[in-house]
Amino acid sequence: MARAHQAQYVDPYAAIKYLRSALSRAGTVLPSPAVDVGSPALGLVELGRVRADVAIRRAEGLRRGGDA
Repeated sequence: MARAHQAQYVDPYAAIKYLRSALSRAGTVLPSPAVDVGSPALGLVELGRVRADVAIRRAEGLRRGGDA
């Protein structure tokens, strides 16, 4: 049986910076990621909205192991 993943605190601002960098290298820009200031204790990141074609491109890249 798989163990449940234990969440650890990660600075949400650092997470957004890291995500933007990785997506940029993959040729994708998410225009509106932001820290969810309504729940600071949870450290949530809002990924925002993207066009459907961008969502499909990202899904295809994930299925291939991140190559796109």
